Amino acid sequence: MAPRANWKGFLKVGELVCPVALYTAASTSDRIAFHMLNRKTGHRLHREFIDSETGKTVEREDQVKGYEVGDGDYIALDPEEIAAALPESDKTLEIEAFIACDDIDDLYFDKPYYLTPSDRHGDEAFALIREGMKKSNVAALAETVLFRRMRTVLIRPEGQGLVATTLNYDYEVRSAEAAFSDVPDVKLKGEMLELAEHIINTKKGRFDPKGFDDRYDAALAEVVKAKIEGRKIKPVKPKAEGKVIDLMEALRQSAGKSEKPAKRKTKKPAAARKPAAGRRKAG
Repeated sequence: MAPRANWKGFLKVGELVCPVALYTAASTSDRIAFHMLNRKTGHRLHREFIDSETGKTVEREDQVKGYEVGDGDYIALDPEEIAAALPESDKTLEIEAFIACDDIDDLYFDKPYYLTPSDRHGDEAFALIREGMKKSNVAALAETVLFRRMRTVLIRPEGQGLVATTLNYDYEVRSAEAAFSDVPDVKLKGEMLELAEHIINTKKGRFDPKGFDDRYDAALAEVVKAKIEGRKIKPVKPKAEGKVIDLMEALRQSAGKSEKPAKRKTKKPAAARKPAAGRRKAG
């Protein structure tokens, strides 16, 4: 079954326009999911909104969104008032600028989507934009209304299509300086860096997402299967704690250059000689 488009509109560069569609590129829908049940009856539970003061259930038609202006002081906003702030959508993904690929800070990446032509009449224009970006080694910044919000989108060529990644706004990305402010400036010795570089070189590889397993989800699936089949669920054995050793020795052991003293072979003490038996005289 063909995937369902999340959004349809138009990709525009200057006067060049082509119809396009967005499809989810990453989803958590295949993960193991649980429902809350009543342990006694096995029936599924549903949530209710309770008034924090009266303790009574509030029906859906009486529920409104509110903004806290003070401690426990809220202003209520009706759906129509919130709708007044929604931007108008013209269904156009308009490219504002092309930027060098190495100018992209992936801290701003939000969610990826596949961008494809949605109409065969737009195939040629779509291919022209895609191949032009590949040849120039650039990405594109565009703006549009997606899912009731104005979003900035980064567009990059990928195979026969494009990948459109929604970007976080600057106020949503927290300061790296604040996060790293307490990290001390450690002066490292030359041998330490050489050993670290050696370890890194021996561990070099290539990024292959197929090689990464969601062990927790697989373990959950096994637990569910065991429960269905009536088998005993075995708890996971905790890993043995590693011994705390000297940093330099840890580096040497990781690099296979440990300088552990060789075990000395101890000589066995010579066996005590028995006195020779006296010879009998022939007589």
